Amino acid sequence: MSVSGRTIVIAGATSDAGLVVARALLTAGARVVATGRSASRLAPLADAGAEIEVADATSLEEMTSLAARLDVVDGVLPLVGGWRGGGGLAGQSDEDFDALLPALLAVRATSRAFDAALRTSEAGRFAVVSSTAVARPLAGGANYAAVKAASEAWARAVAQGFAKAARDAEEPLRAASVVFRAKALDPAALATAVLALWDADAAELNDRVIDLA
Repeated sequence: MSVSGRTIVIAGATSDAGLVVARALLTAGARVVATGRSASRLAPLADAGAEIEVADATSLEEMTSLAARLDVVDGVLPLVGGWRGGGGLAGQSDEDFDALLPALLAVRATSRAFDAALRTSEAGRFAVVSSTAVARPLAGGANYAAVKAASEAWARAVAQGFAKAARDAEEPLRAASVVFRAKALDPAALATAVLALWDADAAELNDRVIDLA
């Protein structure tokens, strides 16, 4: 298998990581659809060759609308993120938690909106970016670790859904949901890992947690 010719959606693509991943996918021959809430912040992705869509990755309605407009989708990568922390447990404010929550909302919205398309694809891939903080949460990063842990749990539920759908249809598993974990996200390492998702069989990838060195 290869990522060449595949349609990949990067939801919340306006970060440095989004641009690096988009460029790597485009270089490999993929069609990239990049979403963001700001047309101006999406401009570098358009310049790189991606198709851009002004849409909110945390909105199920907007992601469902996008899924309906695309003829096929072979991969979805929600990249809404951010960091708030410090101050020990007492410093884990509701305001900080609310600021981090969109990362989980984007995982939920994109997975639900594109579920049918990914299961229909010959090689559907859903991947979320998490943190090593999930394995060893600290008091000063409790909000952040909690949101990342919830995102991982959701991605694993997506994996179970892919496996169950294949079993019920008595068909080979073709879709996979994976979690990427990083201590400090290196966009280049993420891009390499994303490209590799189409180098392995779905059965080998589904429900895996992949550490990004």
